Amino acid sequence: MAISAVSNVLRKQFQAESEPAADGRSTPLSASSADAPAAQHAAAGAPSALGTVVFRDLGKVYRSSAGEVPALQNITLDIAAGSIFGIIGRSGAGKSSLLRTINRLEEPSSGQVLVDGVDIGTLDEAGLVQLRRRVGMIFQHFNLLSAKTVFENVALPLKVAGVPAAQIQQRVTELLDLVGLQDKHKTYPSRLSGGQKQRVGIARALATRPEILLCDEATSALDPETTQAILALLRDINRRLGITVILITHEMSVIREIADQVLVLEKGEIAELGEVWQVFGNPRHAATQALLAPLRHGVPDDLQQRLQPQAPGTGRFEQVLQLGYSGHDGLEPDFPRIAEALGAKVRLLHGGVDRIQGHAQGQLIIAIDGAAARNDWAALTQGPATIAHEIRVLGYVV
Repeated sequence: MAISAVSNVLRKQFQAESEPAADGRSTPLSASSADAPAAQHAAAGAPSALGTVVFRDLGKVYRSSAGEVPALQNITLDIAAGSIFGIIGRSGAGKSSLLRTINRLEEPSSGQVLVDGVDIGTLDEAGLVQLRRRVGMIFQHFNLLSAKTVFENVALPLKVAGVPAAQIQQRVTELLDLVGLQDKHKTYPSRLSGGQKQRVGIARALATRPEILLCDEATSALDPETTQAILALLRDINRRLGITVILITHEMSVIREIADQVLVLEKGEIAELGEVWQVFGNPRHAATQALLAPLRHGVPDDLQQRLQPQAPGTGRFEQVLQLGYSGHDGLEPDFPRIAEALGAKVRLLHGGVDRIQGHAQGQLIIAIDGAAARNDWAALTQGPATIAHEIRVLGYVV
């Protein structure tokens, strides 16, 4: 991104007409006539936890020479303060549009976005500046200024906001320590790895002590090892600072690793919404199932080629079963119990089980002696005899 474009984005995010608080902290939403709902929110005795985001019947329509293009429709959901909330969907699903309505970089066409109970559509210019100081943003391609050092990049939003130099020095030093770049103050972005650049981006997003951190495909440009390191850093920031983290991605593995709740968008509408383990364990919408497909343990090609749809009439054979675990009721694979229930020796062929938010989920492909083969296994998927949430007969092998 060009320097002028980066500067424009950052100025929209941080520029203020008034001076910041003396300690460099972000200022709460003012109680001006433009954002009077803040006072009403407090008077109503609403929870004081900062960092809540609420969407109410949100819609977004883009207008072009070709006509109107709906990007978001009927979005209603609540994001709790201090949570890690994932938004996922295929390209063009509306993820970025939704994320950018939280700091009003995108203006909704209909509905409301409330931050800490305040309808941000009612904010005047000064209130909007204060809001954007409370909402940090991390970008996919880092958006660092190549002509500025690491220190200067992190200091930029504070300089734009008019924070005194001594406070900038202290704050930037704290942030570079937090993200593990203590020795990179004078380094230029061209000398950094992708992971280090994203750490600079995270530090910059935290400069104004935000309550909410927006992550726009923050790991998409990184290799798997670096992705894990960045996710661990975001999780640590969430736990230590209590910041609400809202991230968009097309990678279900990222959601599985870090998020508490997930929203699946499809063509601008809510396809699924819930705790990660519930959505992953029992995906109902076709879009969710397609997104989850790369994480699922399918039948290996060599086994697929050997499978026969019917049991052989003669000779020894094995029946191949797929055991599915959705995470409900605390059920986990128990091989001695499985063998006892099936009345046969069990041979594990393929599969795996992940633990998501303390719930075991996945599929196991097993083979049992043909003498114990049968077609109906429903009795072992319910009641006290349950060994799996789902049992499917995949076929038979000689």
